Amino acid sequence: MFVMKEWQSRLRYDSVTCLLSSQNEAINYFVKRDLLGEPVQQIESLWNLPEVKKIVKRQREDGSWKYPGGNPHIRSHKNYDQLETYRMVGELVEKYGLRRTHPSIKKAAEFLFKFQKNEGDFRGIYGNQYTPNYSAGIIELLIKAGYQNDPRIKKGFTWLLSARQNDGGWAIPARTHRMPLNEKTMHSKIIESDTSMPSSHLVTGIVLRPFAAHEKYRKRSEALIAGEFLANRICRRDAYPDRGTAEYWERVSFPFWFTDIVSSLDSLSHLGFRTEDARTAHALRFLRGKQRRNGLFELKLVRGKDEDLPLWIALAICRIYARFHG
Repeated sequence: MFVMKEWQSRLRYDSVTCLLSSQNEAINYFVKRDLLGEPVQQIESLWNLPEVKKIVKRQREDGSWKYPGGNPHIRSHKNYDQLETYRMVGELVEKYGLRRTHPSIKKAAEFLFKFQKNEGDFRGIYGNQYTPNYSAGIIELLIKAGYQNDPRIKKGFTWLLSARQNDGGWAIPARTHRMPLNEKTMHSKIIESDTSMPSSHLVTGIVLRPFAAHEKYRKRSEALIAGEFLANRICRRDAYPDRGTAEYWERVSFPFWFTDIVSSLDSLSHLGFRTEDARTAHALRFLRGKQRRNGLFELKLVRGKDEDLPLWIALAICRIYARFHG
């Protein structure tokens, strides 16, 4: 007999039945493992799915994936490939659970580590400029792929902790000087952040993700301070023009890319925030109000051609509810 779990009763409608009725084997696997607590095969059972093979087939010998198109005046082909490789690693790690024991992930990780500078950041996607957001995004995926104890990951965290704004969050350094992220800026000398300027919730939400993914670093006081900053900014305008209006909180993607209401609650749920916190409770009610009768959510889906993206978003939201109400 099917027994509804506590977290399921907090939603308006049943999402689990909708997710399990899909033909997506990976989604079915994660629903059983993460939401229902049922026994499943080893995660490696997903690694031979046709979708995985299709992505791996396009990987090049140096571990990268080729970016389709691009403007060489903005960034080099190599740095465009860094961006595409980051995106493809996200697909493999987040949707199919690939880890460093898979040769494709091992090759891709070594390709990405080539962009790590002595300071610890990953550079090139913004040309010569620091990229706390992309640095953090790459670190997050490498942690989830099994590199959490790699000294290069520790080096990355050391840099992220050194690059905070005075208010405890993060911002793109060029933006703190009101400079545009254009060709001229990207190819100028390194711009140091004006740390007296406010943090960006767009950037802070992305930088928090590797902290949330790491059992040790999620307990750092700096992560909790940044989490407080992010919680206070939910559904508000950013201090900077990049995705600056409040409507961007409802524009969601999976794997997570920008900062939105789903990615933010995902991080906050790992950092120890609870439903007793009025800010997270309000955000959860907001998502509940967006649920449709079929169990999916009426949010703006961006980035990706995956026809199952609404299901992945619903899975991500259900995981969040399970953590908050589990």
